[in-house]
Amino acid sequence: MIRVYIAGPLFSEAERQYNKYLSDFLENFGVETFLPQRDGHKFSDLLANGTTKSVAMNKIFTRDINELKKADVVIFVMDGKVPDEWACVEIGYAYALGKECIGLKTDPRTLMSDADKLIPLAIKN
Repeated sequence: MIRVYIAGPLFSEAERQYNKYLSDFLENFGVETFLPQRDGHKFSDLLANGTTKSVAMNKIFTRDINELKKADVVIFVMDGKVPDEWACVEIGYAYALGKECIGLKTDPRTLMSDADKLIPLAIKN
């Protein structure tokens, strides 16, 4: 079974809904997905359980990195005015590991400017 890590913004309700839609879509085709907002550690939950901020951040980082190592493919959701900073780290790390990296852009706003020209050439559009 193909394992896909979905890297993208996850801070607004719309972003989380889209990420879930993408994950559900892929899973309907038998693809196993890791969706950080669903499958990873949640910062607020860790803090509520008494974990310090630095330990919580380290747990999230470690879990995400371990899941990137397990993935066959990483899908980088590039929507928004600029790509999500952490998703940029994730796609860079995945590329360094030799993973298949796919950029997904459904938001046409940056296509009208040169804002997205700085995205690494390693990402397939």
